[in-house]
Amino acid sequence: MDTFKISELAKEFDITTRSIRFYEDSGLLNPRRKGNTRIYNGRDRIRLKLILRGKRLGFSLADIKELFELYDTDQSTEQLQYMIQLIEQKQATLQQQAHDINAVMMELSAAKLRCETTLKSIKGDSVN
Repeated sequence: MDTFKISELAKEFDITTRSIRFYEDSGLLNPRRKGNTRIYNGRDRIRLKLILRGKRLGFSLADIKELFELYDTDQSTEQLQYMIQLIEQKQATLQQQAHDINAVMMELSAAKLRCETTLKSIKGDSVN
């Protein structure tokens, strides 16, 4: 089984060792210890990857922890339905954000075009 040092994971995911220790303190990671050395396994590495992806997508650490806990327990019908509900809520939020981003991008493109048109007009007037 692959094992990793905290410095290896920090380098791989381009984060600080302090961040990894924070996730550990938050109960999201649970490395083995050998003296003062933390030894992370493949499961910890995957969890770290999921934590970082979840954060990028706007999940709070509490949301991520809750999803991990639901996944780690015996998955009852209620738990799975709750997990689906959380996922659907996040999907709806992300879809709205994508819509908002597209609207802002269109507005920025229009503003840029107006600026470029005005700039050409100003340069054309100064030539005459």
